[in-house]
Amino acid sequence: MPYFLLLLISAAVAAQEIPAAYGKYCAACHADSATGTDRGPGLIDTRSLRSRTEAQIRGIIRNGTRGGMPGFPLPDAELDALTKAVHSWNASAFNAHPAGDAAAGKALFEQRCSACHMAMGKGGSNGPDLSNVGREFTLRELEETLKNPNSRKGKRNGAACPGWAFCPDDPWGVVTVKMKDGSSLRGFARSRGAHDLQLQTFDGNIKLVPGTNYLAVTAEKDSYMPAFRGTEGERRDVIAYLATLGGVGLGPLPAAAPPAAADVARVQAPAPGEWPGYHGLPSGNRHSGLAQITTANAARLKPVWSYALPHPSLQTTPLVADGVMYVTAPNQVCALDSATGREIWCWVRPRGDARKISGDAAKGAQRGAALLGDRVFFATDDAHMVALNRLTGALVWQVYMPTGDIGNYGSTAAPMVVGNLVVGGVGGGDAPLLGFVVAYEAATGKEAWRFRTIPKRGEKGAETWGGKAIDFGGGATWLTGSYDPQSDTLYWPTGNPYPDTDGTDRGGDNLYTNCVVALDAKTGKLKWHFQFTPHDLWDWDATEPLVLVDANFKGRPRKLLLQANRNGYFYVLDRTTGEYLLGAPFVKRLTWSTGLDAKGRPQVNPAAKPTAGGTKVCPAVRGATNWYSTAYNPATKLFYVMAVEDCNMYRAAGSWFVPYNDPANPPEKVLRALDIETGKIVWEVPQIGAPEANYSGVLSTAGGLLFYGESGGTFAAADAKTGKTLWHFPTGQAWKASPMTYLVHGKQHVAIAAGGQILAFSLE
Repeated sequence: MPYFLLLLISAAVAAQEIPAAYGKYCAACHADSATGTDRGPGLIDTRSLRSRTEAQIRGIIRNGTRGGMPGFPLPDAELDALTKAVHSWNASAFNAHPAGDAAAGKALFEQRCSACHMAMGKGGSNGPDLSNVGREFTLRELEETLKNPNSRKGKRNGAACPGWAFCPDDPWGVVTVKMKDGSSLRGFARSRGAHDLQLQTFDGNIKLVPGTNYLAVTAEKDSYMPAFRGTEGERRDVIAYLATLGGVGLGPLPAAAPPAAADVARVQAPAPGEWPGYHGLPSGNRHSGLAQITTANAARLKPVWSYALPHPSLQTTPLVADGVMYVTAPNQVCALDSATGREIWCWVRPRGDARKISGDAAKGAQRGAALLGDRVFFATDDAHMVALNRLTGALVWQVYMPTGDIGNYGSTAAPMVVGNLVVGGVGGGDAPLLGFVVAYEAATGKEAWRFRTIPKRGEKGAETWGGKAIDFGGGATWLTGSYDPQSDTLYWPTGNPYPDTDGTDRGGDNLYTNCVVALDAKTGKLKWHFQFTPHDLWDWDATEPLVLVDANFKGRPRKLLLQANRNGYFYVLDRTTGEYLLGAPFVKRLTWSTGLDAKGRPQVNPAAKPTAGGTKVCPAVRGATNWYSTAYNPATKLFYVMAVEDCNMYRAAGSWFVPYNDPANPPEKVLRALDIETGKIVWEVPQIGAPEANYSGVLSTAGGLLFYGESGGTFAAADAKTGKTLWHFPTGQAWKASPMTYLVHGKQHVAIAAGGQILAFSLE
């Protein structure tokens, strides 16, 4: 530590009354100056102590730490004095309320500092986000950092790296990179390994630099941040302002520039090799134009990297833009180098209270994020929509999606970018809830519109509810929708009505549950709807992917919407009008309905109604398929879906579904390819293994391949024309996620979440 800084800290401690107990019990290990020795850490300006209350510090002194400091059972007077002293040495600037004009300091900050630093959702990215700096720093640290920015250089979370050498853990260390072609790069070494470097250049880009491309990396001695140049009064005012920064609160930003048209275009028509949204394309069709990996070379695929997230059953689909990958876990978003899997940044917040969250969100289901411009959008388990800075992971804004309606809401769906809006939905519809789809301005988080999936009494659609259930009737919106930029129409699937299997207090069709709703993307106004399972009694949410394709159908070009529905039928609709064009079973075990009429309405089998004792009905409650991805290949003209042949015993109350066991006809999962003009099965691949262990979707590519997770835990590539397996890789995991593909350094990769790992594959 520089000598002048040691003097400053020592003086700061000396200026306060040091309890006699400190010298008697603490100084030998923690130093007279409280800056620490080789026997004990520093006790001044220490992040781990800053977050502790006086009661917690008192407990540490009295009881010690496991495997570390012994306890000191001091008399109460000595213990109280020592506790207060240590707490005061680590008091945050936020709690100190320093003198100064915070408003004047804010103006100075915006004039001199915001080009590099973000604060409260506004500012640049060439430096750490300062939105919570008042709670993270003490007044002494703020003062010293403004006077001498090098005092913070080489540190992360308050821990110093040895000397002035480059610290791999310092995300804001400036380096110069000498390239093999004679050029050089300069920027922040956001992350680095022995064979790769992730460099943030000063123009706001991340450069992924392979070790084979550079000769040397030289760390610069001085911080990129200059010392504050101003009067003592100005510095005092800036510190007064910084001390007020206690984190981004709940609610939209007052104002922000809208997304650039070019950024919107990158999402609506992604470049080959980019994957900016949950399904890659806004159409919801997981078909990629990448063709480096083909039926001829797929056998040469090899794993190239893996990355672990702290959740055992990931459901995320990775995103990729400019070579940076964004992956998610419950309440966590991480940016990775997509060529190596090296972490660049992670944003994490504590999990919500599971007692206040309904459905799978409480268990940790989370399916991904969305990108637009310099933002990453994400929904937390407790139904908050957040926007993060794409370069730094800093929180830009956060809003709570529900508006006080009945229900314990959660969220599992990846948000969806639609023009300059970001759209989200909620889960939990197997309990009392009022579902909705909501859109926010991507720039500010200000609500743009909201569509309720359960109409209010007196509104259009309310006549389809007889009884009290209209006030709490479900209709969750827990899967990402699809979007047609040409017609500016958003298509969103909706969930089941509540109560699930008891329809006595919800007579009628129960709109808009079990539907696809076509909404005007700018206003949220309903254009049309199609209900797959009116008056659902079997929990067959329509929350399966909605695939938008332009294709010939029955001899004429049509704008189509395709869905393999949980109820066992494959549907083809005209997405412009909602007209029903085709419906056909894609499973053989289908007993609840005897067919569909000319408008696609199911003809319900009266014997399939749940009873108190239980009624055998097919498909099972998890459906003939579920939320995992489907795809349509325009070359093969086939639609691909993981189908489930299974049945359940359905009860009207209590444990409302139980397994139906038939040893002679056990449950089976089957990968199927369908002809979209007839609905007929062209080929199928039965899966070996338990159906419930496989929630993998499919990925189709222009290389003639279909990627998917097999029920036995292997990741496979098949010939999209025939279903023949061409390559497989054992993972030993139960699948809960769908694959995607991307391009980095000119090379095609395929990635999927397997268990708690993100796995990436490429050709040798």
